[in-house]
Amino acid sequence: MDEPAWSLGGRAGGGTIRIGILSRNSKLYSIRRLKRAASLQGHEVQFINLLRCSAYVDAGDHKVLYGNREVGPLEVLLPRIGTTVTQYGVTIVRHFEHSGVRVVNGSQAILNSRDKFHCLQLLAKQNVPVPRTILCRTTEDAVTAIANVGGPPVILKFLSGTQGIGVIIAESRESAESMLEALWHLGQEIQIQKFISESKGTDLRALVIGGEVVAAMRRSAVGGSFRSNIHRGAGGRSVELTEEEAGIAIAAAEGVGLKIAGVDMVESNSGPLVIEVNSSPGFEGLERATNRDIAGEIIAYAAAFGDE
Repeated sequence: MDEPAWSLGGRAGGGTIRIGILSRNSKLYSIRRLKRAASLQGHEVQFINLLRCSAYVDAGDHKVLYGNREVGPLEVLLPRIGTTVTQYGVTIVRHFEHSGVRVVNGSQAILNSRDKFHCLQLLAKQNVPVPRTILCRTTEDAVTAIANVGGPPVILKFLSGTQGIGVIIAESRESAESMLEALWHLGQEIQIQKFISESKGTDLRALVIGGEVVAAMRRSAVGGSFRSNIHRGAGGRSVELTEEEAGIAIAAAEGVGLKIAGVDMVESNSGPLVIEVNSSPGFEGLERATNRDIAGEIIAYAAAFGDE
């Protein structure tokens, strides 16, 4: 297994920061790139397998165990937590926070981004433009909701999901009602969202780090799909965001509480609309599209954050 490489003691000299990367799979592109970037910048870096971490509490004591050893010391933790282990991952992140470790991104910010409707609630409260969206629970209210978002067609979204999973287009009111009833019966909560037809299967992905947009690309769906996720075969090309688009992306990250965020926007006739904010954004496609060292940017920010 991947064991933390350091033992208890003071911080290494020469400006070196001890960085922990918390995730499930050390072979992922993003994890390999982050580890490499940290090493190139002269930091001590260790992959920490989330599922091998245990949260230990006793009267006056709490710590994170890795196998049978305590993890530490760390100056900064960089969580890369998948949606399937959100709750456990957030619990472990919170345990690190209680131990005084600086964390990019924090546990509450991760939770804010993972519930898609809660994320939209936070953004709307901050006057960040989002597509008209309604959460309801009966067929009668769904009929009204579909009309109120301007459909059909309408977008149906699970409250959690990633890479385009859990996003459905309903071409008619009847199909929307049928799908909603089936999903409700399975215990799923579904949000009904306006379909932005003018976006034509494209969206903008902006990477925000420390309150700045460091890179952006336009993603285009393939094969007539309305989903423009890179993991679904969409193409990406580098773009320079307008001042308005960059400002909205930064406001969206701040509104959710994320220091590092992937902000997805669609271009509507009324301007950019934020459709999702991701707390563990993949960046393989973004690095290829922009030819930017995104991993290096993330590590540089994390190291400075941990050294504050």
